[in-house]
Amino acid sequence: MSEIIEIKQPEMIAALNRAEVDIQIATAKQYPRHIPDVLNQIKTYATMDVETAEDCFYALRRGRGDGGDTAIIEGVSVRLAEIIAGAWGNLRVQTRIIGNDCKTITSQGICHDLETNVAVSVEVKRRITGKSGRTYSDDMQVVTGNAASAIAFRNAVLKGVPKAVTKKVVNEIKEVAMGKAMDLEKRRQNMIAYYAKLGVAEPQLFEYLGVTAIEEIDNAMVFELSGLKNAIKEGTTTVAETFAKKETVEEAKQRMKDTGTATEPLP
Repeated sequence: MSEIIEIKQPEMIAALNRAEVDIQIATAKQYPRHIPDVLNQIKTYATMDVETAEDCFYALRRGRGDGGDTAIIEGVSVRLAEIIAGAWGNLRVQTRIIGNDCKTITSQGICHDLETNVAVSVEVKRRITGKSGRTYSDDMQVVTGNAASAIAFRNAVLKGVPKAVTKKVVNEIKEVAMGKAMDLEKRRQNMIAYYAKLGVAEPQLFEYLGVTAIEEIDNAMVFELSGLKNAIKEGTTTVAETFAKKETVEEAKQRMKDTGTATEPLP
């Protein structure tokens, strides 16, 4: 009489995954990375042209929280993280959505260095409600989840690959992105044209940068606009959030008067 054997799928999948990782670790030990070649490959890929170098960074302005000036936050973009991961080699990187409470969506990124057998995990949360408190549609939740996963991928890779190794080559890529090989005037016009397609007018850009004329926009500001472009692409911020018109005291008084929400005199 034949015996029926029950196969538990989760256990079988786990066993297959362990076997796959073991094979990858063994292969990584046989073909270890050579750091000079890695750095050369990163620089070669990232500096093929100025546009590629520009895509390697993001830049955001954030308030200091003490009523002072805004601070410019710069960093490595998802695109450069992909280049670093590919050149570094012997990495196992994956992302997955691990939470959705109808208010925020949480993505987890894992980077496993198969040579050193060191793994790091990061989590990224993104809001999925509008200003009114309503939850995004299913399609927008998917878009937001994809953006969170891309950022989780970036953060995991940058945490798993030592910054001390890549710092110098990243600075060299930044020099190319700053436009050493392209006329400043051309780069200014390219940025203005790009943001015009997003519905951002020149006066809005000038206000954002704190200038009054296009001639005042220098290489650092063009680099910042390029980084902001990448931040918008990656879902770190939006055009509406970045270029939202600031409400004056007079406008706030009128709005509260119209809506009947003023409970005490405004300054």
